Amino acid sequence: MTGGIVYLVGAGPGDPGLMTRRSLELIAAADAILYDRLVPPGALDGARPGAELRYVGKAPGAAAMDQEEVNALLVELGRAGRRVVRLKGGDPFVFGRGGEEAEALAAAGVPYEVVPGVTAGVAAPAYAGIPVTHRDRASAVAFVTGHEDPDKGESAIDWAALGAFPGTLVMYMGIRRLAEVAQRLIDTGRDAAEPAAVIERGTLPDQRAV
Repeated sequence: MTGGIVYLVGAGPGDPGLMTRRSLELIAAADAILYDRLVPPGALDGARPGAELRYVGKAPGAAAMDQEEVNALLVELGRAGRRVVRLKGGDPFVFGRGGEEAEALAAAGVPYEVVPGVTAGVAAPAYAGIPVTHRDRASAVAFVTGHEDPDKGESAIDWAALGAFPGTLVMYMGIRRLAEVAQRLIDTGRDAAEPAAVIERGTLPDQRAV
């Protein structure tokens, strides 16, 4: 069988209304869908009968499948001629490990297409009434992970640069290290009195902002 292709699809941050028309079209046409834990409720409702639906998500401390296995499965399905949707929360290339999957597909010669999604770093603050850029207050925004790969050994985050960054900082997945992150930013020059928000379950009906 020939003609397989893998779509790395962003499903948005949680509100089903933020899924793109392109993502819904691909879900409806897919032979196989590999989906994450944080896809919006009802995201798979439009899958056609007979489509293979496979959960490959990662919960804190427990992964249904490690990343290397996910990469290998995408390659296997693509080589088998399947039309595959890799459905990811948010945007596949913003802390979604889509870059790793794209690299694996490219190395294997499997065609793929990236379908952007709305990322939580913009959507969750917006739903809380917080613009990440503002003409009078913030002309730049930086997205930062609060959960680096534990196997890296040394942090790749330049905390001194973030302490001096002249704009909005958006930290993803940072709740477990919140106190440490705040202290490091203050230690590297961030004003301790600067307004800040912590947002939980962004864009969902029970979103909470502190």
